[in-house]
Amino acid sequence: MGRQEKVATSFADTVAESIGARLAPVDAELARRYPGDPGTRQPVHTVYVPGDAFAAGTIRSWGDQALAALDEHAPDAASLGRVLGLSGALAESVHDRVRAKLAREPVEDLRIDFEDGYGPRPDAEEDEAAARAARLVHTACGDGTAAPYMGIRMKCLEASVRDRAIRTLDVFLSGLMDAGGLPEGLVLTLPKVTYPEQVAAMARLLEEFEGARGLRPGRIGFEIQIETSQAILAADGTATVARMIDAAGGRATGLHYGTFDYSACVGVSAAHQSSDHPAADHAKAVMQVAAAGTGVRISDGSTNVLPVGPTARVHEAWKLHYGLTRRALARAYYQGWDMHPGHLPTRYAAVFAFYREGMEEAAARLAAYVAKAGGDIMDEPATARALSGHLLRGLDCGALDDDEVAGLTGLTRAELEGLAIPRRAGLTVAGQ
Repeated sequence: MGRQEKVATSFADTVAESIGARLAPVDAELARRYPGDPGTRQPVHTVYVPGDAFAAGTIRSWGDQALAALDEHAPDAASLGRVLGLSGALAESVHDRVRAKLAREPVEDLRIDFEDGYGPRPDAEEDEAAARAARLVHTACGDGTAAPYMGIRMKCLEASVRDRAIRTLDVFLSGLMDAGGLPEGLVLTLPKVTYPEQVAAMARLLEEFEGARGLRPGRIGFEIQIETSQAILAADGTATVARMIDAAGGRATGLHYGTFDYSACVGVSAAHQSSDHPAADHAKAVMQVAAAGTGVRISDGSTNVLPVGPTARVHEAWKLHYGLTRRALARAYYQGWDMHPGHLPTRYAAVFAFYREGMEEAAARLAAYVAKAGGDIMDEPATARALSGHLLRGLDCGALDDDEVAGLTGLTRAELEGLAIPRRAGLTVAGQ
């Protein structure tokens, strides 16, 4: 090697040190507020079942009803493909995977509802229903019949129902603790939030419960349901939802859009209340930007058009639900609500088709990025994270298989996670 030329500099040796000291508080704030995605599985949907209707066989019943709907209205790949616009090998793969999913794991996330789906009841009745829900969740987690994620939606913390909401939360969590402890997949949903102070109050409730039961501080998180205009834009013109995430003190796990309450709140007539209305798009865009980088996930809402009745009517409802789900996925809303067992076939068909259609391109671009092979698209590290995330979400829900992804990318799951979540120590691809 030849002699290395001296590089000229002008800054004194202390400049970088002083700048580092000046920015240290900013570094700490960035790490606190924007830790990045947690790297855990995100369910593709949430199913809501009223507290008095939930039973030990509810999840299996939903799967059986969904399979029966497929058998009646789309018994083979070709018929499902005609309804949804899928053809050839994709239709075959999607149909087979949907059937397997409904048999194996029909519900990924289930919320036992004590809010709108349950309504006002005598206190003794709601007490018993909340205690019963805790027993059923504990039993399901023990015998392997639970959904990966389960929990309750309590009433909101507005004055008229606040005491009832707090008591239902206490009864449910206490019942789980008395039965043996909180399950790993526990999820709680706080609805109809309008002010950050309500979020802070929920965080305080959970802090008090953890202290009373000797749990690790921060053990219990919760979702914030965005159903009011005040949750998006505060009276002073600021984005309330961003302040809500901060008010949760690190406990917020998700922001769930409430299609019909929010639409009604901003004056959308009933006939036009849908998750693709411009008002819905605006709310979810604000939610998405506020949550970006925080580790808080976004969930779309639901459709109230149920796939029931004659085959022609079922097919129309399926087309609508499939289209709304695909639209949400393209906008990076990877979760939504399902209100009826008949929605499950098209939820999974849309999700599986989305990930399978994007698999080969994502894998090829990711393999080229890792190999630094170039190609006709030059991807950035941020894009590599998105490509890895696409494949990981497909693997988590059953749209993709480990062997086919590894064969296309040459990467293990741990290496995919290292690219998708680079802040997680020890999960980087060699040489990256």
